[in-house]
Amino acid sequence: MKIVIPGGTGQVGAILKRALDAAGHEVVILARRPRHEGEIPWDGKTLGPWTAAVDGSDAVINLAGRSVSCRYTAANLQEMMDSRVDSTLVVGAAIADAARPPRVWLQMSTATVYAHRFDAPNDEFTGVIGGTEPGVPDYWAYSVEIAKAWEQAQQQAETPATRKIALRSAMVMSPDTGGVFAVLLGLARLGLGGPVAGGAQYVSWIHEIDFVRAVEFLMNREDIAGPVNLAAPHPLPQRAFMRALRSSWGVPVGLPATRWMAEAGAFALRSDTELLLKSRRVVPGRLSQAGFDFTYPKWSRAADELVHGVSSRVGGGSPARR
Repeated sequence: MKIVIPGGTGQVGAILKRALDAAGHEVVILARRPRHEGEIPWDGKTLGPWTAAVDGSDAVINLAGRSVSCRYTAANLQEMMDSRVDSTLVVGAAIADAARPPRVWLQMSTATVYAHRFDAPNDEFTGVIGGTEPGVPDYWAYSVEIAKAWEQAQQQAETPATRKIALRSAMVMSPDTGGVFAVLLGLARLGLGGPVAGGAQYVSWIHEIDFVRAVEFLMNREDIAGPVNLAAPHPLPQRAFMRALRSSWGVPVGLPATRWMAEAGAFALRSDTELLLKSRRVVPGRLSQAGFDFTYPKWSRAADELVHGVSSRVGGGSPARR
C-alpha cells in the first residue's frame, strides 16, 4: 500500500514508518522541514504540490500537531489548537479534491478528550467526555476543547469515498530516545519514580508494537469508522505504574512527590502537570469488540520488554535480569 503520513517526523511517525517500511509498504512523510528521502514539504495549512502524494494513495495517517510536551501557556495552547485543526482541515481538503482518494483516513486524536475520573473506565460507548469536571484546573478544559475541535475538523470533511477514523491514543511507549517512556524511565533510574500527588490517578498507555498493529488492523477493517481508543486494556494507577517500571529496571524505591513538587519538576522540564495529574482511565472498547488481540495487554510485561529494549541499545542487558 501507499501510505501518506502528514506530520510523520516525530516519535510516533518514526515508529509507524519503521514498521510500515519493514512490512513492504510505500511510506511518504509530509514534513515542514524535509530532511530525508521520502519526505515532501508542506506547511500544514495550505494546499500545494504535496496533494499529489495523497491522490492515488491507499491510506492517510495524519499525525500533525504541536507537541504537548511544553508549558501550557495561552500561546502554546493556541498553537496546539491551530496546528491540529488547520492540518486536519487541509488534509480533508486534499482528500476531497483527489481524483483517486484514499480508502481510509486515520486521524490522530487523544485520550485526553475523556474526563478526569477514578470511578470507571472510559470506552467509546459509555465514556464521559471531559471539560466540566469539578476541582481541576480551568485550562484542562481547553485541552478537551482542542481534542474535540481536532475530531470535528475530520468529521466535517466532505470525503464520502474515504472511511474516517479518529485515533484517541493514549501515551505510546517505545524504547526510543526522546519519548515519554524515556522520561519516565529516567525518573525511575534516579529514584524519583514514586507516587505523584498520591498516585491514584490512572495512566493509560499502549506499547509501540500494539499501536502499529492497531493502526494496521483499523486500515484493513472496512466496518470500523469514527473514534477508536488506542490504549492497552489495563490502565493502572500512577503509583502502580511506576512501581512496575522501577521493578523492571531493578530500582527498589521511588521517592514520592507532592503536587507542588510535581509543578516544580514540570516547570524545570518545560512540561505541564496535566500530563502527570490527570486521571486517564481509558480502555479499548471498539478494538476489543472487533477482536483485536493485544501483544502487551498488561503494563508489567510491557515495561520489562521496553526496559530490555533500552538496555540492549546501550549495552549490558536488562538490569532487572542480570
